[in-house]
Amino acid sequence: MLVDSHCHLDGLNYDSIHTDLADVVNKATERGVSHLLSVSVTLPRFKTMIELIADFDNIHASCGVHPLNLEDEYEKSELLALAQNEKVVAIGETGLDYFYSPENKDIQQASFRNHIQVAIELNKPLIIHTRGAVDDTIRILKEEGAEKIGGVIHCFTESDAMAAAVLEMGFYISISGIVTFKSAKDLQAVVKTIPTDRLLVETDSPYLAPVPYRGKENQPAYVRAVAEFVADLRGVTFAELAESTTENYFKLFNAKK
Repeated sequence: MLVDSHCHLDGLNYDSIHTDLADVVNKATERGVSHLLSVSVTLPRFKTMIELIADFDNIHASCGVHPLNLEDEYEKSELLALAQNEKVVAIGETGLDYFYSPENKDIQQASFRNHIQVAIELNKPLIIHTRGAVDDTIRILKEEGAEKIGGVIHCFTESDAMAAAVLEMGFYISISGIVTFKSAKDLQAVVKTIPTDRLLVETDSPYLAPVPYRGKENQPAYVRAVAEFVADLRGVTFAELAESTTENYFKLFNAKK
């Protein structure tokens, strides 16, 4: 049994690739993927996403505003209210992205703090995106006391130093299809060192399809390719990797099986 710990189900192509969400879930099930975490990037999209996944007990949700989706202001009170939905097991995707959007650092940081505060109030872990902002990400996590609720650094591509810093705060690290790319030698080295009880796998679909699907739209079924690659990289069997990452998922998110 596998879990796709991070996907954007409302972003998949339902016109020509999938007939509907049931089709996506069936394809994942055929590849041994039993549960999915559908991740929010804006509050308006969260509302439609929740409607999309409402009838699927094996799909959990997060609630949050991505650091690259801050063009429209949102109220912290609305985030808090929406995040209390019973399907929501995490807060985010939140964090900092100075690589694509360095011009609004202050807005990103304020939003990041909002999410951490809501997560602590609701006792739900964080889903964190960070790119080009390692120092500020760690600093804000510490200043806001994020170790109280923990969470995951998703689609991890940073150094072993950052991995050590977030692991020390009790966070998990999630690996996407990027690890399968030929250019990802540094990431592959870090992945070998992540403690077994802190490791997750994800697709981040519809983005970042792993080898051998690179160039296609990603989907939850492809998390198996990520898991197989990571298992081989770490010198364990696929079954062992699947079991440990699935156990980690349910422990972190306190999600219903």
